[in-house]
Amino acid sequence: MERFDAIVIGAGAAGMFCAAMAGQAGSRVLLIDNGKKPGRKILMSGGGRCNFTNLYVEPAAYLSQNPHFCKSALARYTQWDFIDLVGKYGIAWHEKALGQLFCDDSAQQIVDMLVKECEKGQVSLRLRSDVLSVERQHDEYIVQLNGATVTTTKLVIASGGLSMPGLGASPFGYKIAEQFGLNVLPTRAGLVPFTLHKPLLEPLQTLSGVSVPSVITAQDGTVFRESLLFTHRGLSGPAVLQISSYWQPGEFVTINLLPDSDPESFLNEQRTAHPNQSLKNTLAQQLPKRLVECLQQLGQIPDVTLKQLNAREQQALVETLTAWRVQPNGTEGYRTAEVTLGGVDTRELSSRTMEARNVPGLYFIGEVMDVTGWLGGYNFQWAWSSAWACAQELIESQRVEKSS
Repeated sequence: MERFDAIVIGAGAAGMFCAAMAGQAGSRVLLIDNGKKPGRKILMSGGGRCNFTNLYVEPAAYLSQNPHFCKSALARYTQWDFIDLVGKYGIAWHEKALGQLFCDDSAQQIVDMLVKECEKGQVSLRLRSDVLSVERQHDEYIVQLNGATVTTTKLVIASGGLSMPGLGASPFGYKIAEQFGLNVLPTRAGLVPFTLHKPLLEPLQTLSGVSVPSVITAQDGTVFRESLLFTHRGLSGPAVLQISSYWQPGEFVTINLLPDSDPESFLNEQRTAHPNQSLKNTLAQQLPKRLVECLQQLGQIPDVTLKQLNAREQQALVETLTAWRVQPNGTEGYRTAEVTLGGVDTRELSSRTMEARNVPGLYFIGEVMDVTGWLGGYNFQWAWSSAWACAQELIESQRVEKSS
């Protein structure tokens, strides 16, 4: 049996980063993954350009049943720290809307950087390795792999959530948590498109590919101002992905389709200038014509001229355009979800070290735990920050062990 100072299960963003830092500090680290190559989800992220962090990271951008948990790690390893690391590797990046940072070239650059960081730390990387079992005897974790048995006193679970099962996602991390008596909160897909009920979906399918600015509000009052995209399955785009994390089945969302204009004033001005113009053509100045036609088909827009539009109809129309109530049928699920909500209950973990409070030497980092960020680089930053916090503990315990 081969023994390591630390074993990290999951060669994604958090796992690679944690293993690299511990290795560079002198720990003998084994990094295990069941895939053919490391960083598979990184490569898919940000349209292949990896939205690796956000300029405006703050705890309020994270969902958790234990909302204070993320504060310590985010404060100790910030977006600026990771930006510095990216700079050291000469990776060019650019800022998109709302502080989102992307590689100019490719997400492969981030994966290559993390691999090189692991190589600097002489981390042993074993791919295509399935974990068959994990046992704890005394202070040691015995990990049975397909073809080998390895042991350690420090076991780090960085296996991610259930989103994107095509990239190897599995409930492995939750099963390990439950095996050792930790509470696992219910999981569901987050940052995911909505599907719609058939009576609304069928007319809206003609809009597939149409995008509009919007302000979208969940029933709990959470609001996002981003673009909305109509798809052949329902609604997507950044606004919908963001609000999906706050939506519960059966609830409505409210959509302002004209966040940059005052439709009441616009209609009054147009009526004065062009009383005989059709309402449909008037609204087509502010919204895509196909969307106007679709809303008319749904009975949301009267088929009248401006002078025929009475005050009651105008009030109802303004309400539709600025507070369109839509009840999603559901979401597209883990297949297209960017993240998993819920997971290992952070009340079971130390916010300083990510170690299980009642299971010495067992750590959870990244998406596997109940911390989920907004769209736009927040979840990658949680991977970096939680991995860093865990690595500092691995480094410190190794130092103490060597000095004793």
